[in-house]
Amino acid sequence: MTATRTILVSGDHAAPAVAAATALHAARRGRRTVLLAADDPHRTLDAALGVRLEPGPAAYAPGLTVARTDEQAAFRHALGEIGGRLKPALDLLGADPLDPEELTALPGTARLALLRALPAADADVLVVLAPPPADLIATLALPEQLERYLARLVPEQRQAARALRPLLAGLAGVPMPADWLYEARGKAVGALAAARAAITAPGTSVRLVTAADAHPFDELRRIRTGLALHGHRPDAVVVHGVLPEAAAGSPDPWLAALARRRQDELAALAAACGDIPVLTTGPAEATPEAVADRLYGAGPGPGPRPAGPWTVEDRLASDGLLVWHLALPGAERADLDLVRRGDELVVGLGAHRRVLALPSALRRCTVAGAGLHEGVLTVRFAPDPALWPR
Repeated sequence: MTATRTILVSGDHAAPAVAAATALHAARRGRRTVLLAADDPHRTLDAALGVRLEPGPAAYAPGLTVARTDEQAAFRHALGEIGGRLKPALDLLGADPLDPEELTALPGTARLALLRALPAADADVLVVLAPPPADLIATLALPEQLERYLARLVPEQRQAARALRPLLAGLAGVPMPADWLYEARGKAVGALAAARAAITAPGTSVRLVTAADAHPFDELRRIRTGLALHGHRPDAVVVHGVLPEAAAGSPDPWLAALARRRQDELAALAAACGDIPVLTTGPAEATPEAVADRLYGAGPGPGPRPAGPWTVEDRLASDGLLVWHLALPGAERADLDLVRRGDELVVGLGAHRRVLALPSALRRCTVAGAGLHEGVLTVRFAPDPALWPR
């Protein structure tokens, strides 16, 4: 079975049309395709397709099924994992448990619903109308963050000490965690690992959508940096509402000047994106089919692009240093915040933050300095004489 190609389409109000066009294009090429609306409370994808999406998959076109994530089901599933364990405590307190019909999804449940849906997709191509970029980056970062919290709060090694738990309880004077807590931990770890595997799979990528008149340079730079910090890279940037080239020769001086200015902005955006393709749609494409024809034509469309490598350079012989290179395109020095914490390096870039485990060799070193140049963060490490093997 081939791995699923997952495309997360995120951006402004045109993202639904681009997501629908991307899914239609894949289905036309004979790929078994699923189009999924995630975190779409206003049903913008429904409007783009002209159908009402439900949690269950429904056929839309040959080779294409459509659906939406189910926040209520995700919330009930999460509560169901612990509800039975809480019942004795609720009975003791005289509290009545909530009926399933009373449960309403809490803020943040949409992220859990998307994370549950990604590894469950049975398709050659999964196209997701994803949350806006800031929320999408937070969602992509969530499995790693939760895995880290679980490892700290409910360490796996404690599970191995079941035989000693009564003794430890007697010595400590407090009850030790029950077996069900570790069982729940095991299930959570398995679910997070599946979600993380789907997110980090080579065939998973993000496609960004922005308007031609939105002056998106700074925003796109920050989005690219946030994605790169968490190991992702856009496979394309789609700019919609682009004026036709002929408008630059219009007899209307205002329209001609606007068209030339937009052409210059588009060229500058393409230069800033480097080897990331910049695709355009005009103001006239009204249907997903027309958008697909304009964006992709008869070709396969953009493919996934791996994030830049994070490598350790051995400069011990020349400088007595090890240098960790982290590719973070778009990063700016003013946004950067670095903190060494034990065997981890905390990297902050504006609103984005990630805790990175240091490679084994660097754990026996002290930080000697750092620099940021042309989208690459370099952190210099000097061997710690107390820890470095002689």
